Amino acid sequence: MRGHTPFLRTSRTIGAALLALCLIAPASAFAFQPSPGSYTTPDESDLDNHNGYVNRDGQSVHSPAHSRSGRVPEGASAQCRDGTYSFSRHHRGTCSRHGGVAQWL
Repeated sequence: MRGHTPFLRTSRTIGAALLALCLIAPASAFAFQPSPGSYTTPDESDLDNHNGYVNRDGQSVHSPAHSRSGRVPEGASAQCRDGTYSFSRHHRGTCSRHGGVAQWL
């Protein structure tokens, strides 16, 4: 086992460093964030509802909705398992009341 000691020490050191990085990094570092200017307001006439909410960043976001045309609406970030399209700007909580995320767009 003596031949494996340096490898184990190195593995433990790397593991500890990665754990520390995850613990000290802000949660926003791991959140889905579209590139600036990439968010497009959906065409309201193609959606079955006109509801919205304010996300944790204070931004107004359209609530999940079905597309009337059957096409992916502008600005959609995910399709939920119930067939609605989400316009969420973060992964966390996306489609939480719609069966979860079926696919990210």
